[in-house]
Amino acid sequence: MTPRLDYFSIASDLFQPMLEQEKLFKESTLEHSLVELVKLRASQINGCAYCIHMHSHDLRAYGESEDRMHLLNAWRESPLYSDRERAALAWCEALTRIETTAAPDADYAAVQQHFEPREQVALTLLISAINAWNRIAIGFRTPHPAAQEASAA
Repeated sequence: MTPRLDYFSIASDLFQPMLEQEKLFKESTLEHSLVELVKLRASQINGCAYCIHMHSHDLRAYGESEDRMHLLNAWRESPLYSDRERAALAWCEALTRIETTAAPDADYAAVQQHFEPREQVALTLLISAINAWNRIAIGFRTPHPAAQEASAA
């Protein structure tokens, strides 16, 4: 894969609102592990290698288990995720695939059950943001760091 453009170097000022939003997510009441699981799941759905790499490494550095990361794409079948995480992951999948799901009432009801109203907004913005980041990275063919993994193989 050949990168198309070094978008951040060319227009870093245009990314400042998105970077500020990322800071707000870190300051929100959403748990760090939940934030990163949602980012990783959306990135898996979208097929964004750069973001999958980044968020799996962030989760690992934060102490997340390998099993929870490896089983994330089968979270519905695994007992490793809390009800709150399940609600967030279902909402993530619904919004990431909005063209086919139309954000089902059942998924939103689960979000309402496990998240306060402000957290519902933060979660929805988080999902929107990671989908935007995925589209930027995929659109400009941003490569993930591979030297470390290649040498390990």
